[in-house]
Amino acid sequence: MKPHIVMISPALANANNGNWQTASRWANFLRQRHAVTILPSNDPETWSSIDKPDLLVALHARRSAAAMEALRERYPDVPSIVVLTGTDLYRDIHVDTSAQLNLQHAGRLVVLQEAGLQELAPAWREKACVIHQSAPSLKPIGAACKSRMPRFEVCMIGHLRAEKDPATFMQAAALLTSPGIRLTHIGGALDAELAAMAEATAAAHSHYRWLGSLAHDDVLHHLRRCHLMVLTSRMEGGANVIIEALMCGVPVLASNISGNRGMLGEDYEGYFAVGDSAALAQAIARAAADSVFYKRLAEQCQARAFLFTPEREEAAVQQLVDNMLNSKSTNRNPFP
Repeated sequence: MKPHIVMISPALANANNGNWQTASRWANFLRQRHAVTILPSNDPETWSSIDKPDLLVALHARRSAAAMEALRERYPDVPSIVVLTGTDLYRDIHVDTSAQLNLQHAGRLVVLQEAGLQELAPAWREKACVIHQSAPSLKPIGAACKSRMPRFEVCMIGHLRAEKDPATFMQAAALLTSPGIRLTHIGGALDAELAAMAEATAAAHSHYRWLGSLAHDDVLHHLRRCHLMVLTSRMEGGANVIIEALMCGVPVLASNISGNRGMLGEDYEGYFAVGDSAALAQAIARAAADSVFYKRLAEQCQARAFLFTPEREEAAVQQLVDNMLNSKSTNRNPFP
């Protein structure tokens, strides 16, 4: 019989966000050799009905905390892994007791980029590892083909919520005066004020459009056709959209935060200060007009892409899970 792994996720398929993409991808990796069940973090009825698993894997320290506490109380000898995916790493574990207890009781912790380790207290860091997320390599649309497009296409991918700071992207659109640039925002309206702002920006500036939430395949279709992808977030654990852009051959402009530096490298030249819409507008205009700058961004992104291959992520996930299951069967400590 295959070992049974229960994954606790704050998002399921209908959310179409980073947490769901991580849960789905890891489950697909593990189902080759394990039985995997994904449970929502907000449904106590499903926690109480689950048979004893061999391993617990939780995404997001705070949002999975109640489920993990209930399952650990019911099955105290089952080992657990907590994956820190975003706001939990850069906010919750510093202020939220339930998130802190979740990390304390976990056998192993996972962060999604190297800079994330610095957010952990020494005792937590000892049992933490880095597993970079991944995306399939999609054949990039060639530079020659893109050069014949009528516009320089720039996209932002992310739901409209405060942590993603979409207002900076909209404000940059209002500041852009360079002709031939189009800004496209893809993401669902999770904040009514930001949705109203997006509609007002689109009405006032014809080079900005908001497409709302799209299916993942449609998102990738738009991304592949872009010259540039923008990420304005105020906090990120390890953004899937950065990986997808790199695997599509699309350079990135990103807010200068720890989570983005951990993905793109400290020396990346495509950062702008958080909330600085003028700097973002200037960088977009420069990328559209300065081929040397644009080529440099593309080369730096290409140099990081090897970190985010599915083969690399799958090997790391399988090794982590094997170590946890082996430590359970031999009663060994799963980390040095």
